[in-house]
Amino acid sequence: MTKRITEISDMTSIVNQYLQSGQTIGFVPTMGALHEGHLALIQEAKLNNDLTVVSIFVNPLQFGPGEDYDAYPRDIDKDEVMISQIGVDYLFYPAAVAMYPKQDIKLTVGKLAEVLEGANRPGHFDGVVTVVNKLFNIVKPTRAYFGRKDAQQLAIIEAMVQDFNHDIEIKGIDIVREKDGLAKSSRNVYLTESERLEAVALYNSLLLAKELIDGGEKNTAVIEEEITRFISSYSSGIVEEAAIYRYPELTKVDILKGQCFISLAVKFSKARLIDNMIIGATK
Repeated sequence: MTKRITEISDMTSIVNQYLQSGQTIGFVPTMGALHEGHLALIQEAKLNNDLTVVSIFVNPLQFGPGEDYDAYPRDIDKDEVMISQIGVDYLFYPAAVAMYPKQDIKLTVGKLAEVLEGANRPGHFDGVVTVVNKLFNIVKPTRAYFGRKDAQQLAIIEAMVQDFNHDIEIKGIDIVREKDGLAKSSRNVYLTESERLEAVALYNSLLLAKELIDGGEKNTAVIEEEITRFISSYSSGIVEEAAIYRYPELTKVDILKGQCFISLAVKFSKARLIDNMIIGATK
């Protein structure tokens, strides 16, 4: 049965015992409202490590003014049942006051956060790396698991681990989708019934882009234009982002070459959905 830990000192004491005995720790940091996408990460962590730790912490530092921090879905008891069924060893569930007793210091990402989602949400990724850095110091994982749906976030986490000399293996796990292709997301609950039907246009636009690329199209402006046209034609969502960037450098490309990814962000009435497709080999 999964054991819930709320105190940082208790979590640190537990993981230190495992590390001293030479066992490996798999870690999945989340903000709760768990779905099949999270469960895929957790199952991978459990399969390849001696100890599995999942954290649930709705991080206030990564929400900007007017974003949905207060309304973000929270159901810790339901989440705990879900991970207990998988056999997670520990659920780390700290309070905000414990994680940020003073909030005097926050990490800054820099140029990797100046594009894509980072450009639309200033300070968001500063909050992400600050909390992930703290969680890594507390849990001391051997491996940490992140979904590829947040491709920019994954690239930033990989860079942070390298820059801060964390001895942690970062594992990117493929996007988990609904039967119709919509990427699993905690924010899908904000979609109206009609918007939910329309939201499949994001995935279908990525498939269209893949067809264009497989057919020889390499001009990113052409591909981005076709993606935008498709989503606008088949949904009421407003396309805020349809862009192709190099991965993991997160630099804009005009002509496809090497490993890139298509990044989408579409705003519906109460939900802003993101999706992506990596073009080329993944790690």
